[in-house]
This record gives sequence, structure tokens and C-alpha cells, in this order.
Amino acid sequence: MDEFSGGSRRIPITTPVGPQWVWTRRVGTGDIPLLVLHGGPGVGHEYLECFDSFLPQAGVEVIHYDQLGCSYSAQPDDPSLWDLDRFVDEVEQVRVALGLEDFFLLGQSWGGLLGMEYALAHQEHLQGLVISNMMSSGPAYNRYALEVLAPELDPDDLAEIRQLEADGRHLEPRYEELLLPHYERHVLRMPQAEWPDPVLRAFAHLNPDVYVPMQGPSELGASGMLAEWDRSGDLGQITVPTLVIGAEHDTMDPVHLRWMAEQLPQGSYLHCPDGSHLCMYDDQQVYMAGLIAFLTR
Repeated sequence: MDEFSGGSRRIPITTPVGPQWVWTRRVGTGDIPLLVLHGGPGVGHEYLECFDSFLPQAGVEVIHYDQLGCSYSAQPDDPSLWDLDRFVDEVEQVRVALGLEDFFLLGQSWGGLLGMEYALAHQEHLQGLVISNMMSSGPAYNRYALEVLAPELDPDDLAEIRQLEADGRHLEPRYEELLLPHYERHVLRMPQAEWPDPVLRAFAHLNPDVYVPMQGPSELGASGMLAEWDRSGDLGQITVPTLVIGAEHDTMDPVHLRWMAEQLPQGSYLHCPDGSHLCMYDDQQVYMAGLIAFLTR
């Protein structure tokens, strides 16, 4: 392992195509370890730096980690690496390298999906799990996006969005321009010009080579390899205390998120009434208070 300033560390990992490395950083010295799985896939940890202003003061040691292909970690050019089982194995390798046992795991968005998969494979190492802003079913998310999210957009704009996606032009500025109302309503409820610097940095570092194969090009539903992913029937197997966090204006159906908490043997639900997909920013006090209460109780 390579040590860096500010508590950061480069961790070697093994993959089916050879050795790689991922970046981690510890913040705080509390006795409650929390490993954080960022969203995307392919975004990076930056937007979750807001945890650093709240959790260490409550005795929580925050452990940030950029998954392979993201932000500060190695970014190999090999599509075979963007595989769900390999990402689960990567998290386990990071756990072992950091010496984590009886720890909390928090996953936000795609990280929540990864957190569910990790818990189903390795929950004997967990003290608790937090699933933030992630439904347990790709098909259920697609129905919500089709029936609730997409119809909120202007019909002509939506038609142009779909055409750009079909033409593979989803990286063009016009695509982002058309989706701006959706972003400001369901991703982060403030004018995009006022989005916090950690959020802007995270989106600037998004790796489409990871995001598109797994999620698909659309911001209004999943069409990549995760489109048919569904663990709704397996939630009862996650027996550790689990907090599900949702928001009234989330891209993820808050009714489904509340239902998830009811399926988990030790599940509880935290609702952010003023928040969206990034409710750790636009409903910050509710989010942080509820998270801290779960981690410290």
C-alpha cells in the first residue's frame, strides 16, 4: 500500500485481467467505521465529501473510496472490468486491506445497489448497512422513470432526448440542456449554477466508459447491464440493521424505498421531505441527523 497525505491510501487489488489499484481516504478518528460507496457507476467520491462536515464530530470515521475506473483510482481501458460481481469482490478486497471488521457500509445510488450485493455476499463483516437513494429493482425503477419522471418533461423535449439517446449523442451539450429541468427537480433541487463544488467536481469526473455499459446512456431509466437487476425478493436475507434513505423528489420511487425497509428484518426508513436524489445536500439537516442517529444508536 502507498500512503499519501491527508489520510489517503492507494490499495492494490487483483482483477481477472491483472493488478490494479484504488484510492481511499480516512476522515476522522471516531470508533464507528463507515465505508462509503459512491454512485454512478463511474462518478467518484467527491460529492459525498459533505459527510466530512457532520459525521466525524459524531464519532464516525468516514472512509471514502473511489471504485476502479473512477476519479482518483486507476482507470483501465478494459470493458470486462465493469462487472457487478467484480465490483463486489473489489469492495471485499478494500475491506481486507483496511482491516475493517464489524463496520458500517453506506452506498448511495449505484453504491446502494453495490451495498446490497455486498451485504448478501459478506454481511458477516457488517455492523450495519445504509442504502441511500437506491431501489432494489431495475425494472421497478424503469417503470417509475417511464410513468412518473419522463412525463414531467415537455413532450417535445422528451422526444428530442430520446432521439439523442438513440443516436448515441447523449454526451452532447444539447442533451444536458434538455435534461436541466429534470436535474434541478429530481437530482439536486437548486439552480445548477449554485450546485456545490463537490457535486460539480464529481460530475466533471464521471467516466462514461463505466457508466454507459452498466447504467445505459439515459438519465430517465436504465438500459445497460443493470436494467434487469432485481434483489427485491432477497431483501429478507439481509439480517443486519439497515437504514433505507429516500426523498420526496428523488429519482428513485420513495414508496418503493419505504417498502424495502419493511422487507428487511432489521430495516428502518428515513424520509427526506424536501430532498431529491442528492438529499444529503438539499435536505441536509434531515439526512445527516437521521444517518447519525442510525450509526450511533
